[in-house]
Amino acid sequence: MQLIFEKSRPGRGCTILPVCDVPEVQLPEQLKREQPLPLPELSETDISRHYTALAKRAHGVNDGFYPLGSCTMKYNPRIDEEMAALPGFTGVHPLQPAATVQGCQKVLDTAKAYLCEATGMDDITFQPAAGAHGEFTGLLLIKAYHEARGDLHRNKIIIPDAAHGTNPASAVMAGFTVVTIPSNADGCVDLDALRASVGEDTAGLMLTNPNTVGIFDSNILEITDIIHRAGGLNYYDGANFNAIMGVVRPGDMGFDVVHLNLHKTFATPHGGGGPGSGPVACKEILRPYLPGCAVAGDSAPKLQVKGFYGNFLVVLKALTYMMTLGAEGIREACEGAVLNANYMMSGLRDLYPVAYGQRCMHEFVLSLEQLKKETGVSALDVAKSLIDYGMHPPTMYFPLIVHEALMFEPTETESKETLDEAIAVLRALYELAYSDAEQMHQAPHHAQIKRPDEVQAARHPVLRYQR
Repeated sequence: MQLIFEKSRPGRGCTILPVCDVPEVQLPEQLKREQPLPLPELSETDISRHYTALAKRAHGVNDGFYPLGSCTMKYNPRIDEEMAALPGFTGVHPLQPAATVQGCQKVLDTAKAYLCEATGMDDITFQPAAGAHGEFTGLLLIKAYHEARGDLHRNKIIIPDAAHGTNPASAVMAGFTVVTIPSNADGCVDLDALRASVGEDTAGLMLTNPNTVGIFDSNILEITDIIHRAGGLNYYDGANFNAIMGVVRPGDMGFDVVHLNLHKTFATPHGGGGPGSGPVACKEILRPYLPGCAVAGDSAPKLQVKGFYGNFLVVLKALTYMMTLGAEGIREACEGAVLNANYMMSGLRDLYPVAYGQRCMHEFVLSLEQLKKETGVSALDVAKSLIDYGMHPPTMYFPLIVHEALMFEPTETESKETLDEAIAVLRALYELAYSDAEQMHQAPHHAQIKRPDEVQAARHPVLRYQR
């Protein structure tokens, strides 16, 4: 498929502008570009067909099953999009007088109250633009807290080996040293290893619960207590909040700060580069360090991690989602996500070994290590084969503690019929691995794009178009 720049033809366009009715003003030479801006020149028909062709090459939740683990790729109600498109919300400017944006302020205040209640926290900032941005912000709160107390020696963040990859990265960016602890035989935190890791240099713990293998850690209260008794704080990675919302709160588990992925859990479309929102909620002890908008006259303007109030329309979509479902509906969505994951896991575990546990929360991890040993068919082969059946592949090779891992998160918005179809396809692929492994090595066979050279793409990526 040609790039839009390659389709460009000089002089072609799709605008008809009226004759200018005001005097023309020329920019000073020093403000002009040395070369014309290389924008593509196309007709309206060319543009429409180009983006329609691109859409046909993409796969989203509107196209079919999308069980990408730990990413909550669920269907997003259209009413949320409609509310965010209202002119009263899209036409505002953050520098308007406060009296003219009281409706927007009400949105933020209401969303704050709902999310603080859902997380068991006392205050929140909506500035962070995404989950990793929220992690970084939350860690800065922990750092500021220790610095204010004179505990400058507390420079280590403890993170389980099954954590999301952004956790250690965020900790390092915030200036901490990462201490990795192993998981136990159940895929949860090893308490002995945790006790051996804490000390006077412990700043805190980063943890998601349920964790990346889909298990809710039954020792969570003891885990957070170990950190608190050592003088550290507990950070909750809210990536898996879809599994517990409306049922249990991070604040009640002993966490001091949490980020939420509104663009996953609360209705905004996930993926494609945005838009995202990773608000950070915290307990009272961290409230003084929350970032916020500087107010005229402040003697000490607050830290800002993003302009103004963050991605406001994403917060609006999340609020619409919460108000539409209500407390009972949010709990029902959570329970549906857990039910669907367990139903799908139960339909596969006799063929594909489950990495951990007899029951899971919102997601589960299969190990295809034995299948690969016996047939040569890898987790990648199975994932690519799913594309031929109109299904998006699950997360592959994560977490790293599971060999040949496939992580499935069916979400609450999928029907039993869809899950039955997915189970049937995966069972058929298991049989095919033993009868025709080569066919799976070459999959997908019917997709727009076959198997790209991933090694070449990783080592020699083409990141920009050279004219």
